[in-house]
Amino acid sequence: MFLISAQPAVAQTGTVEHIKVHGKLLEGNLEGDSPDRDVSVYLPPGYRKNARQRYPVIYMLHGYTDSDDKWMGPTKHWINLPSVIDKALAAKESREFIVVMPNGFTRYHGSMYSNSVTTGDWEDFVAVELVAYVDTHYRTIPSAASRGLAGHSMGGYGAMRIGMKHPEIFLAVYLQSPCCMAVWDPERSTAFLEKAATVKNFDDIAKVEFLPRVMLASAAAWSPNPKNPPLYLDLPWKDGKWQPDIAQKWAADAPLVTLDQYITNLKRLNGLAFDAGDKDQPIAANIAILDEALNSSNVPHSFEIYDGDHLNHIAERFETKVLPFFTKNLSFTPEHK
Repeated sequence: MFLISAQPAVAQTGTVEHIKVHGKLLEGNLEGDSPDRDVSVYLPPGYRKNARQRYPVIYMLHGYTDSDDKWMGPTKHWINLPSVIDKALAAKESREFIVVMPNGFTRYHGSMYSNSVTTGDWEDFVAVELVAYVDTHYRTIPSAASRGLAGHSMGGYGAMRIGMKHPEIFLAVYLQSPCCMAVWDPERSTAFLEKAATVKNFDDIAKVEFLPRVMLASAAAWSPNPKNPPLYLDLPWKDGKWQPDIAQKWAADAPLVTLDQYITNLKRLNGLAFDAGDKDQPIAANIAILDEALNSSNVPHSFEIYDGDHLNHIAERFETKVLPFFTKNLSFTPEHK
């Protein structure tokens, strides 16, 4: 009798391409960032094997101070998204997707994925130019039903901002710990705005703490001012006083303020989900308010507050929650017209 031992199956892994995508909509931004943006593209294991197979695409937006090379390699970071996706595939928790992440790091350390004369039109770059490029250069299923939009922190804000405006482009949206959903509280933000107001040039941005930098990036995105060099922005705090007119501009970019304008769009989505750790405040409190607002307007969605903070379960939840969500809510069948 001969005994034949079975060899364990070798886990298959995807590949990552690091490319440049020119953003015509980013040309001429006043902060001087290059319109040629780094983009990382994860191609699933089957992509190389079957030259006729087409795939749904997940557009994943990173958070403030992050970049695509941190999430997708080669830079070592608190997350390596390709390995997370490979693990989900090996565990049969996900079907195969193309996953695309643009580099949203700017001179203000983050674009807020918003349209601004100072930062460039990031919202439209993601929704229009980047999608068009990927559909042209990769074997995607080029339809809204096969496109998902997700993001973490600033990226979660960007996914909500873009997703609720463009159901004709993305029909499934997942927010991980989305920042910036509500109006900034003057009492809580005054000290940070005062620090931000001390920055007089781009070289000084990296010298201030995290939250004052966030204030500067928010101002560049939501209250740009081409007549106020060299930073080309207005802060809602000036000369020791709150500036209500600037604060109103920021409020107009808060999804919890503008949500009612997009209820019809949100009802068109095939899937909407969001979550945050219970120790991640005020983000967790704000998405609980988002849940209530969506419930009152009968918008289908799923929502969870879990035991965690802003970072410690993001990789795990992308594997076990985000990818299964898109597996369920995106179409894997090309449309035939």
